[in-house]
Amino acid sequence: MDQTQIHWVSVEPGSVVLGSDNRSILFGGIGPRHEVSIDYPFRISESPLDIEEISSIEQNSGLEIASDSEWQLAYSRGLLSGVDGSSESLADSAIDYWGKACDGRPFVNDGNSPTLIRRWKSGKAQTLTAYSQGSNGGPIADGVRLVLREKSVWSENPPCIPNSRNRLNLIIEEILICTTIGILPSFVWALFNASPGYIREGWLNLVLGGVFFGLFTMLFWRPRQPTWRIESGRMTASKKKKRRNP
Repeated sequence: MDQTQIHWVSVEPGSVVLGSDNRSILFGGIGPRHEVSIDYPFRISESPLDIEEISSIEQNSGLEIASDSEWQLAYSRGLLSGVDGSSESLADSAIDYWGKACDGRPFVNDGNSPTLIRRWKSGKAQTLTAYSQGSNGGPIADGVRLVLREKSVWSENPPCIPNSRNRLNLIIEEILICTTIGILPSFVWALFNASPGYIREGWLNLVLGGVFFGLFTMLFWRPRQPTWRIESGRMTASKKKKRRNP
């Protein structure tokens, strides 16, 4: 297979927002939420190609698997569609987006990270992670989309998300959450409902119970994290909503 046998759609440069700012375990997504600016035009295959078709493409054809950012930019413009239940593998391989260069290039965290995939459901694409299947590393998705970039040289100093979140802020946040919605309510309940002297004798149980409840709420809720946006060529954390430019 060569380029002439693939049906292409053209994608003009633009910016797109990816990722989730929801950090709850049950309802959250891959984070952090961030902006990517793609300053080059490219073409992406109109339909996903299966593994056998990909293996027949020449090595030096200039065709590559679409990055997460390129795929999302084309999808945000209504250029991509898929069959419900089908999935597409991307060039990116990561558990989260920390450390990502936000100029459109694929983001590979390390060799042991799961591959990012898109799964179609009710006409919309969901972002998921998946590891290779089986001992022989079987296919993890039904197909992939290829891109043909008009510029293949990436910037040496792209805007990047920091390599990790601020762990000190996370610890302080968890302490405040456990204290506010776990420990303090436990003592208030004991003050009005427990037997006299229970707080003095069972304070440790109240503290541990409050901490457990506070951590349990992580399943359903955590404060939304800031969105990382590109400002003057650098990534800046912001909670303000910004209109996305096509």
